[in-house]
Amino acid sequence: MPIRSWSLQNNLMLFEEISSDDPIAEVIKEAFDMDLEVSGGWGYTQENAIILLAKTAQLTQLQHTLASMRTHLEMSLTQPEHNRYGGINLNELSRITTDDPRHEAVTYRVTALLASDYADFINAYKEGYGTESFDMEAHFLARKEATLTRDITVWFTGTTFKK
Repeated sequence: MPIRSWSLQNNLMLFEEISSDDPIAEVIKEAFDMDLEVSGGWGYTQENAIILLAKTAQLTQLQHTLASMRTHLEMSLTQPEHNRYGGINLNELSRITTDDPRHEAVTYRVTALLASDYADFINAYKEGYGTESFDMEAHFLARKEATLTRDITVWFTGTTFKK
């Protein structure tokens, strides 16, 4: 599988695709202690889609969970400690179903802070909240400026997605 990297923050940080060498369900079990009925790859392309093996009424929630797991692997669990991100959040931007209703691409906006910065912002908030000297507006502005934003697309297959 080709390696694709995302250059972020003036090329100071690269996130590489997660390898599909190990079965995705086993990686999820080991890293997140969850048993999910999935196979395939990590959804970087339609050919490397995450294969959903069981039908579920909670499809969008399952897709979000899998995208979040992939993102946590890319941005935290596979990174050296000084490059790990925390406060990782994903919000769905769009979804596209191909002509074959078994294939769907979901795009998410990912926001995160370096884990060390995230911890500092949380501690500053806890210590300062409710005090006269704490400038909440400045705190959240600084947090926003320190936040990394990236858009990712995750491909899914294996069930029929509504058009």
